[in-house]
Formats: sequence, structure tokens, C-alpha cells
Amino acid sequence: MIQPVLSREEIIEAVTSDKRYYNNSQNVEMPHIDALHTSGDNDLLLQIGYKPELKRRFNTLQVFGVAFSIMGLLPSIATTLAYGITAGPAGAIWGWLIASCFILVIGIAMSENASCQPTSGGLYYWTNYYAPPKLKSVLSFVIGNTNSLSLTCGFCSIDYGFAQELLSIVVIAKDGNFEVTQAKTYGVFAACVVAHLFVTCSSSKHIASLQATSIVWNVLLIVMFLIAMPIGASRGSFKSAKWVFTHFDNLTNYPMGWNQVSQAWQSAIWTIGAFDSCVHMSEEAKNATTAVPLGIVSSITACGLIGFVILIMTFFCIQTNDLEGHILNTKMGQPMAQIIYDAFETKTGQGKPMAITFMVLITIGQFLMGASILTAISRQLFAFARDNGLPFSWWIKKVNKELSVPIHAVITGAIAALVIGLLVLIGSTAASALFSLGVAGNLLAYMLPTLLRLIYTDKFTPGPFYLGKVMTQVNGWISVLYIVYAIIMVMFPRDRNPIADTMNYTCVIAPGVWLLSLVYYWVYARKVYHGPTKTAEVDEDETSSSVEHLRENLDAKQLEA
Repeated sequence: MIQPVLSREEIIEAVTSDKRYYNNSQNVEMPHIDALHTSGDNDLLLQIGYKPELKRRFNTLQVFGVAFSIMGLLPSIATTLAYGITAGPAGAIWGWLIASCFILVIGIAMSENASCQPTSGGLYYWTNYYAPPKLKSVLSFVIGNTNSLSLTCGFCSIDYGFAQELLSIVVIAKDGNFEVTQAKTYGVFAACVVAHLFVTCSSSKHIASLQATSIVWNVLLIVMFLIAMPIGASRGSFKSAKWVFTHFDNLTNYPMGWNQVSQAWQSAIWTIGAFDSCVHMSEEAKNATTAVPLGIVSSITACGLIGFVILIMTFFCIQTNDLEGHILNTKMGQPMAQIIYDAFETKTGQGKPMAITFMVLITIGQFLMGASILTAISRQLFAFARDNGLPFSWWIKKVNKELSVPIHAVITGAIAALVIGLLVLIGSTAASALFSLGVAGNLLAYMLPTLLRLIYTDKFTPGPFYLGKVMTQVNGWISVLYIVYAIIMVMFPRDRNPIADTMNYTCVIAPGVWLLSLVYYWVYARKVYHGPTKTAEVDEDETSSSVEHLRENLDAKQLEA
């Protein structure tokens, strides 16, 4: 056994004089956190270093509901179906299943982090915790910025999808005699963002109840779709099982193989995302060390399996073989709207009313998605502002105690979305590029804390959710490798020989955001942002108790180096 270099009294003096452990000083050294032996949620949060400011009103089902609502299966599949169709029915179905399995691997790795350190800042906090000392602040700053902006871009994407779906209803109702302009789309988008602002400023109790409502709505919508579509299509014709499960196609000018492992996977990548929203609700979740991991894993699993079934049913009910001309390039603006219309129009002539009915129901589901993701955004912005990571942090981090809601963070998220959404006025290409940052940026934010944990594994103390020493390494490295591939994949344009209108500018915008974050950090932010700050006050009695405990341990046994 190696003797300590310092004497007993020198060790006590060093600890008791180190104000980092007891005050709200900058660049706080990350404490050792033991989630398995903590008496309660708020005790663990204090151990992490934060004073509890939000009331814990979300049970496990409601934490699950936040992510499940944001994913909004049928609305999201309706919005992203164009990606999968380019690979044919079999490409879309199997591509969804394969991508879902990889996404679950990411979710499991994230759940292990969340079970150990459940805090609203989550991803950037973990990055700071595991990173080497000289890189802690800068890496966590980049991830905090990226995660905040990516969630906001995801919010824009959801509300933009709402605008498209709502306007497609008008197109159907007017039999195509309605022009959808970018100005009209932005107008509906902006109105939706403002509505979400007011909804999300409700008390946390009402927001928690809204998640349960969203779960019920999404499930009922899916059940109605799975029952009604076969009934409508039965009066026309069903596609054969061979066509649905084995017919691969390539409606792009990329090689067949690349299309099957890129475009075909993107429907799932876009849909089964933002599951870090469960992490951002950590400080409002009851029994967070298990509720948050369960929320992440169960939402991904449920959406992966149910989405697989929805796609199978959708392709069985398609009434045409012309996927490119009739479905992808439909005048209705939404491939799913055309598929529903055809299924009920063939024999009954009820295509128009049924398409309108389902699109109205889908649009309501899309609205609920937006309310949930703005809730998650506000908690991320609140946490990052609490650590001085944002401009006007002093204002953004304020919490309405009565409502238990960071209202200023909600307002900030909504204003950011309205500004970013202005790109819609430039054109759909520019808007889609920035909205894609919601995928690429979040993937980077998911990857870095896991990568650092795998490299500096000695810093990791497992929580209740843990795969074991070997499997956590296997799962973690698979998630890292897949994310690297997925980030590259989502930056490819949909056309092999893109022009200005078909280029995917995500490959410029995403790295640009990361680079600008670094520049902003070195120019200014490093003066005010020093990683997670300690907001939990420790009184003199607690300090004295800790010192006495240290003295007893030093008297009882020698220290190991």
C-alpha cells in the first residue's frame, strides 16, 4: 500500500480550504456522483451540484410521453415518407427497421449516462464531466450550443411540417385549386409557434398532463389508421406481400446500394429523434435515475416497432405502381395524403373526405409534437443559461416558481424558431438545410459524451440502468461508429448532381455552426462560461459534518494513492 504524499492535517486543510466544493465559484471540479446510493432525486441533483428549482411532476409514463409525442409517429411518417419511397417499398420498410435498431443502440448509451447523472443539461454536462481538464469548458460549450440550436431547428421542422400538412388539407378541399406559397407557409408556421409559446407557458402540472393526452391521441390515431386503411383499400386492390417485402427500387440517381443505406434510413432518423428530451426533463421527473432511461429506451422501441407496422400497412394499401410520378410528385403536397385519397377513392368515391379527415387528425398530432419539443427546448436553454452558456443568461434562466416553468427560456426558444423559420421565405432548400441541423447537430451531441465516457471509463460510475462492463463498451462503440456514418449520410444531397435548388447545404451549415461556436467561445464566452457551475448552497453545518467524516476516515485507515 502506498502512503499518501500529504499528511493527514494537510489533506484536511486542502479540502476545507478548496472553495470549489462549497461555493458557487467558476470552473467547478466535477464531483464523484453515486446514483445507486443516493436517497432521493433532489439529493442526487444537489450531489451533481444544482439547487432544485423545478417541481417533480412528471412520472415515468409522462417522461416517455415527451419523447413519444415529439416523435409523433403517424404525423412524422407522413412528413418524411418521401425519403423511404425512393428506395421502393422493401427499401423503406427494411431501412426503417435497421435504422431503428441503430437508434436504439444510441438511446441505450445515452440512458446509461442519464441514469448516472440525471440533469436537464444532460449532454453538455456529461461532456464536461468526462472530458480531459483542458478541454472541459470548450467541448461542453460547443455541445451545449449545438444541442440547443439543434432542438430549436427540430422544433422549426415540426411546425414547418404542421404548416405543410394544414395547407395540404386546403389543397385537397379545393381539388388542387390552391397555390401554396412560401409566404403562406411561413404565416401558418409563425402562428403555430406562437400558439405553442402560450401552451408551453402553462404550469408544469398541465404540461405533464398534456404528455398523457398526446400518448392517447397518437395511439388512437395509429389504431384508426391501421383499421381504416385496409377497409378502404379492400374495395380497390392490395399489393402483394412479395411486392411489399422484396421490391427494392431506386428513384434517385445515386447507385442502388447507396440509396438503400442512406435515403431509405432517413425516414427513421428524422422520425425517431429528440429522445434526449427525456434527459432535459430530468429535474422534473420522479425517480429520474430510472424514469429517464426507461423513457428513452421505451419511446425508441415503441416507435421503431409501431412505425414498422405502419409502413407495412401503408405499402399494402398503395393503389398504384407509379411511386415517383403519382406519389412522390403528388399535387397534394404530401405523399401520405395521396395514398389515403387513392385508397378510399377507387371504389367508394370517398377519397376526398377521408383524406381530409386523416390529414386533420395527423395535423393535430403534429401540433402536439411541437408543444412537447418546445417544452424540452426550454429546459435545455434553462440549464445552459444557468451555467452562463447563453447571451442574456441572467434573464433566460429565471423560473416562475408558481408555475414551475422557465418561462423566459420558453420565450427564447419560440423567438429563435421564428427567426430561423424566416428561411422558409427564401425557399424550401434553405429551410430544409437548417432544419437538417436538428438531425446532424443532435447526433454530434449524442455521440461526444458517450465517446468520452468510453475513452475515460474510469470516471464512470454506473447508475441503476447499466449493461455491464463488457456490453456497455460494445454498445457504446457501435453507437459512436453509427453516428459518425449517420452525420455524413444526412449531409448528402438527394440528387447526385445537385444544382443550387437541390443542394443539401447542411454540409456547410452544420460545420459552420460548430466552427462559429468555437470562435465565439475563444472571443468572448470563455470569459463567462467555465462549464457547469455549482448552484447548490452548502451551509456551515454541512461543511463541518463533511470535514468530521473525512477526519474519521483518515483516522480509521490510510489513504491509497
